[in-house]
Amino acid sequence: MDAFNSSLKSCDAYDPTNPRGPQKEIYVQLVLSLALGVSAFVGFCILRPRWKTLYAARKKQIDAAVSLPELPDSFFGWMPVLYRVTEEEVLASAGLDAHVFLSFFKMSMRLFTVMFLVTTIVLVPINRHFAYLPSPGNSSDPSQPIEPPLWTTIRLPEIHNWDMEAAVMIEDKSLKGNHPDTSYLWAYLVFTYLFTALTIYFMRVQTLQIIKVRQEYLGDQETITDRTIKLSGIPRELRSEEILKATIEKLNIGRVESVTICRKWKPLDDLMDQRAYTLRKLEEAWTVHLGRKSLGTVIPQRVEPRFQDDEESTSHHESSNLMGNNHPTPLEEPRPTTRIRYGFLKLQSRKVDAINYFQEKLRRLDDEILAARKKEYKATPLAFVTMDSIQKCQALVQMVIDGSAGQLLAKQAPAPSDVIWRNTYLSRPSRMLRSWTITIFILVLSVFWLIPVLLLAGLLDLCSIRQVWPGLADVLESSEILKALVQTGLPTLVVSLLNLAVPFLYDYLGSLQGMISQGDVELALVSKNFLFTFFNLFLVFTIGGSASTFWPTLYDRTREPAKLSYELASSVKRLGTFYTNFILLQAIGLQPFRLLEFGTVFLYPIMRIGSKTPRDFAELVQPPIFQYGFYLPSAILIFILCLVYSILPAGYMILFFGLIYFALGYYTYKYQLLYAMDSPHHATGGAWPMICYRIMAGMGVFQLVMAGLIALEEKFTASSLVVPLIPFTVWYSYYYSRTYEPLMKFIALRSIMEDMDTAFTDEERPSGIVRRQSTTIDESREKGQRFINPSLVVPLEKMWVHNSPDSEDSYGDTPPSLDREESVASTISMGDTHIWRDNDDTNV
Repeated sequence: MDAFNSSLKSCDAYDPTNPRGPQKEIYVQLVLSLALGVSAFVGFCILRPRWKTLYAARKKQIDAAVSLPELPDSFFGWMPVLYRVTEEEVLASAGLDAHVFLSFFKMSMRLFTVMFLVTTIVLVPINRHFAYLPSPGNSSDPSQPIEPPLWTTIRLPEIHNWDMEAAVMIEDKSLKGNHPDTSYLWAYLVFTYLFTALTIYFMRVQTLQIIKVRQEYLGDQETITDRTIKLSGIPRELRSEEILKATIEKLNIGRVESVTICRKWKPLDDLMDQRAYTLRKLEEAWTVHLGRKSLGTVIPQRVEPRFQDDEESTSHHESSNLMGNNHPTPLEEPRPTTRIRYGFLKLQSRKVDAINYFQEKLRRLDDEILAARKKEYKATPLAFVTMDSIQKCQALVQMVIDGSAGQLLAKQAPAPSDVIWRNTYLSRPSRMLRSWTITIFILVLSVFWLIPVLLLAGLLDLCSIRQVWPGLADVLESSEILKALVQTGLPTLVVSLLNLAVPFLYDYLGSLQGMISQGDVELALVSKNFLFTFFNLFLVFTIGGSASTFWPTLYDRTREPAKLSYELASSVKRLGTFYTNFILLQAIGLQPFRLLEFGTVFLYPIMRIGSKTPRDFAELVQPPIFQYGFYLPSAILIFILCLVYSILPAGYMILFFGLIYFALGYYTYKYQLLYAMDSPHHATGGAWPMICYRIMAGMGVFQLVMAGLIALEEKFTASSLVVPLIPFTVWYSYYYSRTYEPLMKFIALRSIMEDMDTAFTDEERPSGIVRRQSTTIDESREKGQRFINPSLVVPLEKMWVHNSPDSEDSYGDTPPSLDREESVASTISMGDTHIWRDNDDTNV
């Protein structure tokens, strides 16, 4: 037994989720972060002018970005040009969602600049004199006891004799004689009120500015989305376009331009999916065949998907030869084959000519699709109703139409390109079941995620390696560098990579919830990822100390709720170094990697090798998708951390590095949103209320921590004076929802610019409203679109072939354009950068 215990002592287990483990000094983390960040930034500056199909993909392929200024090819010349791009240009080029996203970073910079100056001038001298002041070279708190080695937590009677709570209590009592003067805590009380007021002030000012821009932007444009409502809960007797149109017009609100009742189009959508798959297989077969012997084949002219009102013209086009008049003639060269299965349970198989097989299958699918488009499908209780003006649509969406509960519920419709048509014909019970099931699963997964992660990371610990391969463990221990990398780096890397995989899992699960639009999925992704980030990177560490001790500690604290605030305050103070290093790494180390798009750069050769057809190469150079749900949660968490630590001794460093994070993040995301990545989803700035509510939740945590921290020093009067801020914050959130949130959902009738010249004289025109001379990005994007399932009207896609195996070179810098639903979206990377990921047809 003694030998066993001795071996345990010589092998210190490492908990990768314990933020109070072997913590590096801040200057060490600073050096590492600078090494990472500078190398990534230099790599970006070198690659940017040489790889414009990646780093200027949006500028080259999206019409809305054409008006943006060209960035010089010099090493640093692009930076002042990007700096001079105004908010008006951002709004015109990238849209309202990008403006809102960047506004959060700009507001954070302003707020934390003021807080950092106040903290440096006033609080730093106070903390240095009365408490302690951590520095990059010495971040330890002299008032905290030295924690025991981690191996002493093993449950063996002869070595587990450390009572942590008793040690803390003894240390606290011993420190009272050293720091008898706690009058400085009254300054903490004053600054808690001050920083709460500053946060509310900056948030309110930014909210008013966003509301003003949103009302002017949406009121001055004319899109089909702004004139359309989504009407749900339609009773059976009204499920007809003519009857529903007459019912709406009887309300005397205005004329109905069109009505689209969603129907159960699943058989047709399935046929379109099969056709898209078969078309790709046919293109691959032709590419393989043409690669064996070059043919003088002309690429068939690709027909852009568009809506056609002339039924005869559409039928004639769809019935035309699949490959046009330039059909490659068969050769005597060996042709590619494919294996098909048939018979009972598909147990028999045989090889057939791949080109003939897929071409015949495609011809049959075309016939089935043409026939399916002429069928009648059962109506669902969901419809899109387009009015003849924006005013009438906004009046309709803000009123109660029917006196029966759950009937004729009107909401603003999503953009036609954002509608997930497969979910429109899901029944309401099915949609609710999906939503609640996945929500509960995500909630449970967020709470228990670190349990399986810890088990996997534990297998890579040096102690585990010694049990399986003692020789390798001896080699690793012979080098301090290798030992440090394996002992602390490898388990931490596993935890980090698995945590990075969570947003992609949540993105996939969100697409299965039955939401009607991609914009709703995007906003839901923000909520899901923030829940995961806030729970696993803040609550787990502050309440439990690490994931391995979270649940026992939480169980003990729920039995004694009064201790929860004390434990939270005490843990937050002890974790100052950990969160300083965390924000430092995010700001200086990882932001340049996001700019570099490291995942795309690393995986491009693999994707290039896997590309065969001209369509594959065209998709390879499409702009990656910028998903706000991958970037906002971490930024909101860092905002909350800066607020929580703003008054504490480590606050000046956290505010400084937080300011760097938001400054670098602002220009990093500004570059990506304008030049490199595309954001096709249409949420009209709907993320801003979500940001504000989470900021207010962070304010509540900040106030709770300060109340507990002051109470720990037995300043109960000052602590009790902090408590009123908590119900005030709750009241303000209610006030915000009633006062500002409606203006983030609807367009005010006075903001609508229709007939503005006749409705207002120059003296009466509302201040700040100027008629826009050019079209908005939404108007350009929705030009010619209608609320109709594309499977019913889109022209059937022709095949893309080329006479050269090296299809990419033949396109040069301008490959054939792709529709967003046909493109390959980008979502995987190191950090938050992207690689290509194929979106299924639910993105139509």
